[in-house]
Amino acid sequence: MQDNYYKLTLAVPAGFEELIADFITAQGFDGVEIGTQQLIIRSEADPKPLLDALAHLEQEIEGFTFTSKIEVLQNRDWIAHYQASVSPIEVDPFYIRASWHPPHHEKIEIIVDPALAFGSGHHATTYSCLEAIGAQVHEGNTVLDVGCGSGILALAAAKLGATVDLCDTDPLAVQSAKENFERNNAHYRTLWEGSANKAQAQAYDVVIANIIADVLCIIAPQLQRALKPGALLILSGILDKKEARVKESYRTLTPVARIAREEWVTLLYRND
Repeated sequence: MQDNYYKLTLAVPAGFEELIADFITAQGFDGVEIGTQQLIIRSEADPKPLLDALAHLEQEIEGFTFTSKIEVLQNRDWIAHYQASVSPIEVDPFYIRASWHPPHHEKIEIIVDPALAFGSGHHATTYSCLEAIGAQVHEGNTVLDVGCGSGILALAAAKLGATVDLCDTDPLAVQSAKENFERNNAHYRTLWEGSANKAQAQAYDVVIANIIADVLCIIAPQLQRALKPGALLILSGILDKKEARVKESYRTLTPVARIAREEWVTLLYRND
């Protein structure tokens, strides 16, 4: 262990936190702490190459900007410190915890380690999706999770007795989801790199997509084709200021519910 380590604090626009956290993880930096419009990375590796990569990304993605602060701090067991700061959460009927926390025998447990995954239930959008899944998904349903990240939403559906397929365009997310299903002794039917247009099944009882609003608008035709008649669509990752645009893209479906948490919105639709 080196005597010192780097603490890199990034300020990013709202809605980009998880996207940039995924990008940082792909650059080889684990243990990214995600906050509201802020990311914290601790590493013994020099963060300057990462900042160069982010500067390039800033030129490629519309609306993405960042500012950074680098501190050189005395090393300690910061992983243990970080683990101690991550609390389990309850979203009826689920109990989401990291592997280092004790089990809860009265809830449906989902084990996801935030330092290793792309979604742990703490973000408002994931929390709202878990609420919707707990209320709407039933044993025997077929479920597609598009942009699965850590696989937490597909895991929740699987633990309720659904048959689940899941996908993500990021190969690291696909691997993370696979590992989390193994960690939870849960099973999926198919898992692939890509989007809904590569699904082997023709249609599903429930389709879930927790992605940023701009992408939800782009893939709206794919998601709607994946719905059986009467099926449920759960959309999340929507900043309230972009809600109207998403609603316009899905105007042919019947609105069922709207869940608002902080500045984030989750929309439920029925394919009537």
